[in-house]
Amino acid sequence: MRAKSELKITDFPDIVVADRNSEEKRVAEYDIRSEFEHPENPLEVDVGSGKGRFLVARAAEYPAVNFLGIERQYARVWKTARKIERAGLGNVRLARVEAFEGMGQLLAPESVATVYIFFPDPWPKRRHHRRRLVNAGFLDMLHQKLMPGGEIHFATDHDGYAEAAARVFRADERFEEIAPFMPTEDERTDFELIFLEQGKGANRVSVRKR
Repeated sequence: MRAKSELKITDFPDIVVADRNSEEKRVAEYDIRSEFEHPENPLEVDVGSGKGRFLVARAAEYPAVNFLGIERQYARVWKTARKIERAGLGNVRLARVEAFEGMGQLLAPESVATVYIFFPDPWPKRRHHRRRLVNAGFLDMLHQKLMPGGEIHFATDHDGYAEAAARVFRADERFEEIAPFMPTEDERTDFELIFLEQGKGANRVSVRKR
């Protein structure tokens, strides 16, 4: 079995975990672009990349774009890494970190062209809503990391989360709503395929940094 470093898994165990509700503004301590062979290429980030179905398909389609997959669960990161290896992709890197904390410290200001947030945990119980990834604090951090004109594409199967996320996006005048991102058949995530089999559709919203 090949070493995980050869499979382009970038593990950052020493990252300081910041409370997402803290008022402290953390400055990126590392620029993930230095990990790529062509750091000058546009950078797109797949938040919660899962088993990598979307990430691998997208990276294969756009070889002149760099892709970072952020995923907390090691098993999923490993499966994605194997797919990257089999596909021979050199424009993908993976970080096994929590989304909010990892993005806050791995991405330089105004370095990201696009952020994809597909089917994050909806935390459906009211008492858990504060744990949802998309909130005003997360959007504030994304605004810092996105380049002018950078885009955020969000999708969920949960109606309540879709409405809450849309309110967060539309309340922030630093962003403008654009046509929702529609994946190709190959780009549909594993979660979306499961939901489609269950007869559920996807709620989508996309915005652009002004």
